[in-house]
Amino acid sequence: MDLITVPFNSAGRTDGVARMPAALLGAGLAAALPGARVVPVALPVPDPRRGPSGLLAEQALGAMVVSVAERVLQAWTDDRLPVVIGGDCPVLLGGLVAAGRRNYDAGLVFVDGHEDAWDPRRSPTGEAADSEIALALGWAAAPAGLAAALPCLGPSALVQLGPRDAADLAAAGQPSIAGRVDLLRGDRLAAPDGVGAGRRLAEALVTRHRHWWLHVDLDVLSSAALTAVDYPQPGGLSWEQLETLTGSLLALGGCGGLSVSIYNPDLDAGAAAARIADYVAGAAAALKQNAA
Repeated sequence: MDLITVPFNSAGRTDGVARMPAALLGAGLAAALPGARVVPVALPVPDPRRGPSGLLAEQALGAMVVSVAERVLQAWTDDRLPVVIGGDCPVLLGGLVAAGRRNYDAGLVFVDGHEDAWDPRRSPTGEAADSEIALALGWAAAPAGLAAALPCLGPSALVQLGPRDAADLAAAGQPSIAGRVDLLRGDRLAAPDGVGAGRRLAEALVTRHRHWWLHVDLDVLSSAALTAVDYPQPGGLSWEQLETLTGSLLALGGCGGLSVSIYNPDLDAGAAAARIADYVAGAAAALKQNAA
């Protein structure tokens, strides 16, 4: 297994969520994955201004996606499973771009508290973490450094589980992608039978796509479970629900890689890093056990 660490913050900063990989390593994540090879990704100093695409830190974003894709490809070449730990959600683009280079018709199961399909020019932050799904689908123009790699996903290849930002999108005039992709909202996912409903959506995707990637944004959790996220919302999953969902999804088989993002150590007054490291170690073990 390759533990690919990506200190990326799409706000164009080197603090906040960019410190997630170091915090998890400090909490013993590598030691919890016997035989894992830690593969760091070095990134250029980000420029926090918006570029022509409307996104902040375009150059750093492009360099990050290309670097992650290269490391995922190397993991597969070496017959190892990639587990990407990094800052915020655009790290998942590296896994999808790598799958495209292998000519995999890969699907994406996206577990997140937000849809992340904003038009970058309408996004209130300009962060690529608002827009990576729009970039992957080709619904937003890619930055120049990624024009050859994006889009890398079709609508039928995406399942979204857990978004609970519909009211925010409506208030801003940003159309939801519900109805255009398979999507299970956060309140439904958190319901007593929500994990089963989420698994059924993912199972349908897996029947269409032999290869798939799992991305988990930890802001799918409730604030009671995890406070150290930049954009908290009402609702969300418990740790037990997220672990059950993750295990259920990976038991479907065929998952070629996993990415986990969104933990801000600067906002952590407790011991969240250790809890997250434990979750990632369990998810990685399930990934390995059920690998095709």
